[in-house]
Amino acid sequence: MNATRGFVVLSYVIVFKFMFRFSDYRRHKSYSTNLNNIQSLRYFIHIAYHGGQYRGWQKHPDGLNVQEVLETGISKILKIPTIIVGCGRTDAQVHASQFFFHMDVEKKWEFDLLFRLNKILPPDIAIFDIIPMEGLPHARFDAIQRTYDYFIHTYKDPFLNGLSSLYLEKDLNLLKMKEAVALLPKYNDYKAFCKMPDKYEHTICNVTSAILYANQKDDKLRFQISSNRFLGNMIRIIVGRLLKIGTGKLSVDEFENYLVTQQIPKISIPAHPQGLYLSKVTYPYLDILPKTEFSTIPQNAVNHNWQLV
Repeated sequence: MNATRGFVVLSYVIVFKFMFRFSDYRRHKSYSTNLNNIQSLRYFIHIAYHGGQYRGWQKHPDGLNVQEVLETGISKILKIPTIIVGCGRTDAQVHASQFFFHMDVEKKWEFDLLFRLNKILPPDIAIFDIIPMEGLPHARFDAIQRTYDYFIHTYKDPFLNGLSSLYLEKDLNLLKMKEAVALLPKYNDYKAFCKMPDKYEHTICNVTSAILYANQKDDKLRFQISSNRFLGNMIRIIVGRLLKIGTGKLSVDEFENYLVTQQIPKISIPAHPQGLYLSKVTYPYLDILPKTEFSTIPQNAVNHNWQLV
């Protein structure tokens, strides 16, 4: 009798647990379905910024940054906290003549967001385009090529201050610098041109183009490089060594030896940050020309008298 009663009680317990778990499962499935039914709208935002007053793109507590200024402005206008994801990271005082970020919203706004953003943002950040996207493309991970330009002037000019890097060097050996630049697309491991290579899984960068330009007087230089990715301080370290070649403090063979051996020198001084611009970002589904004066060389070569070295 006791055994029969115990069996009945145990059966009730099993049935109750099953019903509870099934009910919980149904609630979970209903919750998941509701989440899936919330379809966010993704937008790519095409911008440019002068980085002189910022501690870089990425949001951090150590100072003013571009991402935080944009998120604050967008959240204020849309009246909802909004997180944005940039196409990359720029260091303090580095500029971007073309930059993209993406953001998600649950409902499209009913006003001119581009106008309102440009009105509320500081003068050193400009919004060019707000582009609705299909699906969930990623501003950072989907980029297939980035192009940077580095500007140098070799005479003091107060109107170039903050826009180009001043190096008071006369008679730079531009031909030797050109030889070194031509080596860059031939190699793909840039460990010796990185500030902290150990923080990366690998230091492979597929450099597709590297070009050195000068104006007619050879007192303004422009170094342009394109790759699928870049390492921390990579371009500024390259430029720093190119300047050493130009002044005779480093040979082209020594420069190439860094590319061949990936041997990191004891001292590596990067070029100044204010001459560096992220100037072009390309996606498989989006390829827009920059809208600023400091855009890529080919479209401005005639007007600005830039010539291949």
